[in-house]
Amino acid sequence: MPYPAMNTILDPGFPDGSLNYWLSSFTRGLPDGLIDVAVTQFAAAPSPMSAILFEHFHGAVTRVGATETAVPHREEGWNLLLPTVWTDPAATEANIAWTRDTYAALQPQFSAGRWLNYLADDQGDAAIRAAYGPNYDRLREVKRRYDPDNLFHLNHNIVP
Repeated sequence: MPYPAMNTILDPGFPDGSLNYWLSSFTRGLPDGLIDVAVTQFAAAPSPMSAILFEHFHGAVTRVGATETAVPHREEGWNLLLPTVWTDPAATEANIAWTRDTYAALQPQFSAGRWLNYLADDQGDAAIRAAYGPNYDRLREVKRRYDPDNLFHLNHNIVP
């Protein structure tokens, strides 16, 4: 499948004008308590476009050393993703609150590490550090060397 076609597969789930607030974290497996809380929280989701996803990390990704790339998440396990999506701007507060409340309710089941692509824009330095783990300091040195003026800062920024 050509990359441009692959990149459009999820488009129907995110119509033009939709609003998003996402949070995620790696979990300590999939114990019954985690599933129970996820089911309870999902029943209260204010938007039918939202989801609670469990992504299984396994296979080739786990055969790369944690410090061999920028992304350190190389252990087999699960990433829990809360992609909250809605279309009515008046529902923004309720949807963001549901995501944060759900994240907080599930937090006792989280392990270390965050997936960078799923960090909401309001996540601070601690979340960015968790996303890069043991690679953060090395990446900060690269940033100091190649982007000391922080030109590339419109992302989950590593400050030089």
